[in-house]
Amino acid sequence: MTTSDDTTTAEKPRTDSNTNRRQPYPQGFLDTISTGWADREDAIPAAREQAPFAAARRDAVSAAFPGRRLVVPAGGYQVRSNDTDFPFRAHSAFAHLTGWASDAVADSLLVFDPTADGHDVTLFLRDRATRETAEFYRDASIGEFWVGPRPSLAAVAADLGVETADLSAFASGDDDLVVGEDEALTTFVSELRLIKDAYEVAQLQLAVDTTKSGFDDIVAELPRVIEHPRGERVVEGVFHSRARSDGNWEGYDTIAAAGAHACYLHWTRNDGAVAPGDLILIDAGVEVDSLYTADVTRTLPVDGTFSPVQRRIYEAVLEAADAVFSAAKPGIRFQELHDTAMRVIAEKTAEWGILPVPAAEALDPKTGGQQRRYMVHGTSHHLGLDVHDCAQARREMYYEAELRPGMVFTIEPGLYFQADDMTVPEEFRGIGVRIEDDILMTEDGPVNLSAAVPRTADDVEAWVRGGQSR
Repeated sequence: MTTSDDTTTAEKPRTDSNTNRRQPYPQGFLDTISTGWADREDAIPAAREQAPFAAARRDAVSAAFPGRRLVVPAGGYQVRSNDTDFPFRAHSAFAHLTGWASDAVADSLLVFDPTADGHDVTLFLRDRATRETAEFYRDASIGEFWVGPRPSLAAVAADLGVETADLSAFASGDDDLVVGEDEALTTFVSELRLIKDAYEVAQLQLAVDTTKSGFDDIVAELPRVIEHPRGERVVEGVFHSRARSDGNWEGYDTIAAAGAHACYLHWTRNDGAVAPGDLILIDAGVEVDSLYTADVTRTLPVDGTFSPVQRRIYEAVLEAADAVFSAAKPGIRFQELHDTAMRVIAEKTAEWGILPVPAAEALDPKTGGQQRRYMVHGTSHHLGLDVHDCAQARREMYYEAELRPGMVFTIEPGLYFQADDMTVPEEFRGIGVRIEDDILMTEDGPVNLSAAVPRTADDVEAWVRGGQSR
């Protein structure tokens, strides 16, 4: 800490001058560390599967910004605490345009230099250091003795199908430079991801399939979940094991919300008990090595049986989800997905006598919305490299746009009755239900990528009972 008069300021984390625990290197070490190593073969791989898709995306960017120099950064490590970092994940736009995924090197730059007929594209990255340099053994962030081998420039060039150069050769002194934070470029690369190509669709299906395995793992572990005083945390850990073993990570923080916690839309503390008789809402998605993520929610009866009230609420949410799926087709506006869910939610809450106005009045776009008390969130969002993909797209290209083949989005209605909500019957309070599926739009209509994860009340009950008996 530093002080000046009455002002106290916390010192900045992660400073290069923090050497209080660094051990000195004796001369004998310095004399021998760079010798005695076998020659390293520079294995040159074939281009990876996504390389031609990434090249087409770069061509689209080049055509949209003629004569401009563009820089798309991968990003760097982010400090978690003092001198420890969060795991590195490349920026989604960088991953999309390079095809470099979970193995991307931090601080790399994708640079578009204008030419007479387009752009020369170069990927600048930190080349690997030889064993003769101090970086090899001294730098805990990038030294290969610490973090393992880095790929060579030649290997990356062949792997991704793009020219490469050492990061030290990058110069940014250009008045026409457009960097990743530029609004026009950010918007364009976000909208470029609205339509998924064949590679992306396959990766999203892989992410969904792996996520289903994670849900199956949770169901199988429910007896252990119930026994633990922080069973929600056990659910999170079980899913994390699948995400790391079969993928790269989770695409977002897992929501494992039991009992009344299910009424908190982004409950990620996951420190509560999971008790028989309660529901547990699990919102989770595996991010596979390509960095594409699933986003699936299921609400399970912990003991394998919905109570009559739980089932009534669950089936209302399922009815809303099915109505949205039936309405989804090429040419309708994205907004209509939410409007469809709202109609069902309004009708159901009116039928139950908890809506203060008739359903038709609640559906008035200017004066209504009373049913939103019980479903505050939207019904759908795009899905891809980000769980809320294409978030920087213009409203007219997203919410107000027509659905087109190749779009992948969620359908996720819910009903949430807070434990202290006096507008609903006591038997409703503390019940939260959400059902979320990942949908691919095709020319022939929607395809539910997550249909293999049980959805109906009967199927969910059979799933839970069967899983617990294993």
